[in-house]
Amino acid sequence: MHPVDTIKTRLQSQAILNGLQNQKNILQMVRYVWQVDGLKGFYRGAIPGITGSLATGATYFGVIESTKKWIEDSHPSLRGHWANFIAGAIGDTLGSFVYVPCEVIKQRMQVQGTLTSWSSVAVKNGNAIKPGPQIYGYYTGMIHAGFSIWKTQGLKGLYAGYFSTLARDVPFAGLMVSYVTHTISLLMLFL
Repeated sequence: MHPVDTIKTRLQSQAILNGLQNQKNILQMVRYVWQVDGLKGFYRGAIPGITGSLATGATYFGVIESTKKWIEDSHPSLRGHWANFIAGAIGDTLGSFVYVPCEVIKQRMQVQGTLTSWSSVAVKNGNAIKPGPQIYGYYTGMIHAGFSIWKTQGLKGLYAGYFSTLARDVPFAGLMVSYVTHTISLLMLFL
């Protein structure tokens, strides 16, 4: 699904990078990425995306059962759905420490495309603006992007959007663990 995510990210960022004129729709953006960057353009930023997902998944699933057991042992009133929800929320919160910086790196790499199409000039109200905090150089890979963001923006740059990501993902993670655990319990009754 990374190519779909790349198109979404480019569509969302095109007003900042290109100004309000000539904004592309989904099909125009797909054609543009294909013409300018080829197949490679759709997969730019895939490595940080995979890295973030793997680290989050390992943390998330590694923490759920031990956290759920701890909650049920230390707070018997929270057994069942609440223990599952809290365990999922904690697992996702811990995983976000790796996921969010990887997501920031992934999105920046998706927006820039390949080196052949990169331009460090951004447009605001139809006029070129000088590079500043919102505009960045070309990243050759995940490590280069991470160090560049750290150097120019510090921890704040790597964790941009951290709290909005938690607001989106933590309730989902808690509900997902509750639902999956409940579904498995029901299946076990019938088997």
